[in-house]
Amino acid sequence: MTISRRRFLILGAVTATAFAMPPFISLKAYAATLEQPAMNKVTINVNGQPRALDVDTRTTLLDGLREHLQLTGTKKGCDHGQCGACTVIVDGRRINSCLTLAVMHEGSEVTTIEGLGMPDKLHPMQAAFIKHDGYQCGYCTPGQICSAVAVIKEIRDGIPSHVSESLTEAPQLIASEFQERMSGNICRCGAYSNIIEAITEVAEVPA
Repeated sequence: MTISRRRFLILGAVTATAFAMPPFISLKAYAATLEQPAMNKVTINVNGQPRALDVDTRTTLLDGLREHLQLTGTKKGCDHGQCGACTVIVDGRRINSCLTLAVMHEGSEVTTIEGLGMPDKLHPMQAAFIKHDGYQCGYCTPGQICSAVAVIKEIRDGIPSHVSESLTEAPQLIASEFQERMSGNICRCGAYSNIIEAITEVAEVPA
């Protein structure tokens, strides 16, 4: 009797698994063990308050904020770190929260759009976005604003970008710097020019 390559590989895999498993563990019990997620406790300082989480170790910071802490201002866009909608500020630096695990941020200071300002007390960048109509549908806006706040801090801290004229001299608070640094935040509505105007206005105010 001939046997196909596909069937041969399947039989080989089944046989190897059977020999690898302890004889006293049934297939059903073994499968149930594999399905149990690894949980871990982590405490993150979110918007100035310590928040304790008990999460699957595979939970991203984005899902931890949205699903566990109900901070839904941070948006899930591409979930691949390409659109910037999930941008939050961690220990003073902006990151894509969909690309990092919650358990990696024990003790970190995380600021989301809710922590920057609320309707009754807006952050200057939020107010500038409203003034300059820096959004249309608004879905990317939380990530845009968090990124914009961090961009100004980056420049004031002297961190150069690809378009900076010098690696040793302080970069300038100018449109070309803002455009380069904000390039990871995608706006499908195309409000880019208004966003740059909003950032420019805030940047002109002395720190």
